[in-house]
Order: sequence, then structure tokens, then C-alpha cells
Amino acid sequence: MPLITASHDSLPYIEPAAPSHIAALIAAELDAAHTTTPHPSLPPLRAPNFTPAISLELERVAANLPLTGGVDVARYTPSPDADADAQQLQAAYTALTHLGTRLANLSLLSAHGKNAWLVHNASLEALLKAHEEALMALRTQVELVNKARKAAQVAAAPEIERLEERWRKAVGRVLEVEVAIEALRREAVERQRGK
Repeated sequence: MPLITASHDSLPYIEPAAPSHIAALIAAELDAAHTTTPHPSLPPLRAPNFTPAISLELERVAANLPLTGGVDVARYTPSPDADADAQQLQAAYTALTHLGTRLANLSLLSAHGKNAWLVHNASLEALLKAHEEALMALRTQVELVNKARKAAQVAAAPEIERLEERWRKAVGRVLEVEVAIEALRREAVERQRGK
């Protein structure tokens, strides 16, 4: 989205000979510092936040100091010692063999890695589908067990109520018997006192 929305539909078509004249008119209208001063509607620039390594490198470049460290080019210059050259040649051959093997592995990965990845994803999807099906089967079994348990409880409810009513009546009869026994015991105690 532009910072300043303006429509230039009202400008006439520019004739081939007019661009230099138009550029001169525009340059006359512009402030002299328009190339160095940012537009007032732009947000202020954030202060740079460089890492210590970048800061050191910027200071080195500002001081026009030569680059130190980096790649050691001494191993690329021939030495007068033939044994050192043989060792360098052996190291180069080892590096070349390693890079060749790595290139072969990367080309194999590029050619067949996608298929192996797709096969692995397919096996993971099949495993996920199997687990989801097992989960659905277990949920169905849980629902069936809950329905069977509820049906058994609903079917047993009249029997439980009947047994509970019989229990209440039995407890009531036991209490009646105990009350009658207590009454007989008191009557027997009063008769013994009355003698």
C-alpha cells in the first residue's frame, strides 16, 4: 500500500519531446535535500543492532585494514618438498573421493528420496487410520457396554424396588415384634412386682 495515495488519471499523455522539459519543472519544484532527507510520513529508522562479529568487521573495513584469517591459501601454493606435495595430493584425493560419494548420495536421495518419503508418509497414514479405526471400535464397545448396563439396571429396577419394599416391611415387622416383646417384658415385670 503506498504511503500517499494519488491519482494521475488527469495528467495528459506526454509527448515525445516533452520529458526533459517536464523533468526540469519537477526538479525546480523539489527541495534541494530531497535525495538525502526522508519523506515526513515515513517512520523513523531503527538503530542498527549488529552482532559483535559484524561490528568488528565494519570497524575493520572503516579503518581500511586488511582481511586477516579466512581461507589459508598456503596449501594451494606448491612447496619445494616432494613429500609435502604428496601429502597435499593425498588430502585432495581424499576430499575429492568424499565429495564424489556425497554427490552420488545426494543424487540418489534426489532420485529416490521423494518416493521413500512418500512411502513413509503412506505407512504413517495407514498406521494412523488403523489406530483411528481401533479407537472407533473401542468407543462402540464402550457405548454397547454402557447401553447393556443401563438396560440391565432399568430391567432390575422393579425387582430392586420390590425387594426394598419387602425389606422395609420386614424391618417394620421386626420393630413391631420388638415393641410387642418390650410390652410383654414390662407386663411380666409389673406382674412380678404385683405379687
